[in-house]
Amino acid sequence: FQPLHTLRNAEKELLPGFHQFEWQPALKNVCSSWDVGIIDGLSGWTTSVDDVPADTIARRFRYDVALVSALKDLEEDIMEGLRERGLDDIVCTSGFTVVVKESCDGMGDVSEKHGTGPAVPEKAVRFSFTIMSISIRVEGEDDGITIFQEQKPNSELSCRPLCLMFVDESDHETLTAILGPVVAERKAMLESRLIVSIGGLLRSFRFFFRGTGYDEKMVREMEGLEASGSTYICTLCDSTRAEASQNMVLHSITRSHDENLERYEIWRKNPFSESADELRDRVKGVSAKPFMETQPTLDALHCDIGNATEFYKIFQDEIGEVYQRTNPSREERRRWRSTLDKQLRTKLKLKPVMRMNGNYARRLMTREAVDVVCELVPSEERREALQKLMELYLQMKPVWRSTCPSRDCPDQLCRYSYNSQQFADLLSTTFKYRYDGKITNYLHKTLAHVPEIVERDGSIGAWASEGNESGNKLFRRFRKMNARQSKMFELEDVLK
Repeated sequence: FQPLHTLRNAEKELLPGFHQFEWQPALKNVCSSWDVGIIDGLSGWTTSVDDVPADTIARRFRYDVALVSALKDLEEDIMEGLRERGLDDIVCTSGFTVVVKESCDGMGDVSEKHGTGPAVPEKAVRFSFTIMSISIRVEGEDDGITIFQEQKPNSELSCRPLCLMFVDESDHETLTAILGPVVAERKAMLESRLIVSIGGLLRSFRFFFRGTGYDEKMVREMEGLEASGSTYICTLCDSTRAEASQNMVLHSITRSHDENLERYEIWRKNPFSESADELRDRVKGVSAKPFMETQPTLDALHCDIGNATEFYKIFQDEIGEVYQRTNPSREERRRWRSTLDKQLRTKLKLKPVMRMNGNYARRLMTREAVDVVCELVPSEERREALQKLMELYLQMKPVWRSTCPSRDCPDQLCRYSYNSQQFADLLSTTFKYRYDGKITNYLHKTLAHVPEIVERDGSIGAWASEGNESGNKLFRRFRKMNARQSKMFELEDVLK
């Protein structure tokens, strides 16, 4: 790596702030200059006399400038797409639509590991976006023609960082203070068209933003819902935990950003003078002001992890034959856990992990893993039930993992509702000891909401947060090794 001040012009072209563009009409409350590079994440946040200045460091690109840079990166793909569709690029100067996936994720401890001082609890949050597709509407045609589709929507290569901040994702005030201007810019862009030169001609683009790359914790924070331990188990429907465990499959998506805003107003004003419990039941757990619109969907990566955690616990309980006893002691549970870990380590080379991660989850949810666990389960009948449970799960999983289920696994997609019903029946009979009046959030979503989301969006996997998560790894790496050792510069180096 060369030092940053010697970045050559060729490299500058790749950074936001190099290409000229304009908006029609001009963006509300956003400066019209286009040559804007990295800005302070707190700029645009006007502090009143009483405000304590946010004690944090943040760096970001202006949203519209970053989008232009991303479009210019895709210039060749856009021209190629027009040619492939047999469209005359001289005629196609307007009517382009760009769909953008937004992701935001908190990172735990990113503090410096070397040095002798105490380890400071330093956390970071990354907000990034991915251009998912570009289509054009031609006169005489009702539907848009897709001229670019991101083939690897979950690669860190297609996931562009917009804002990096040293903030704990649970610090709602600071997070919303920094993302406030980003939300304002995004809102302004929805009402305007971008005019930028692509392939030597000025063309106009409209943008649609879909906030789907958030884990459940972030969705709840952005949408003003109670935390994930709430009795209101779902970010897509109004079901309570007890209802979701009784009726595992038949739910439909009812929540939306606008409805959450209305419910927050009811929560704030309590127009019917109800008691706290009645009011909470009326607003279904919306108790803070929704801050940023997210798309009601399911995050495929965290769904994997949540369900694997659940299966791990079932394995543990089956080793201890919990179905025929009540309240085993902590010691017993610990013993079953170490038996399970030892078995997975010796037979599958799976090291125990503190917190379940994606790779562990993927390796645990396999036929081999369930066969290995069954060696420790005494009863033949329970072994068969466990194997059937895993078999059904493996039939369902491709539907919410694949980028395009109707192309990649049409049979599983067709059978999804049937399989999820079978799975739910098994849980509510054979594994009733675990699902009596309770169920985990992601298991509920896996069973109840997947077909509806796939029908609406065409995919769940493509809209997941993996690209952003992979980018987190790069962030750590760059921060440790390639950034100048001063907090101020560090985020700028990593953004670049």
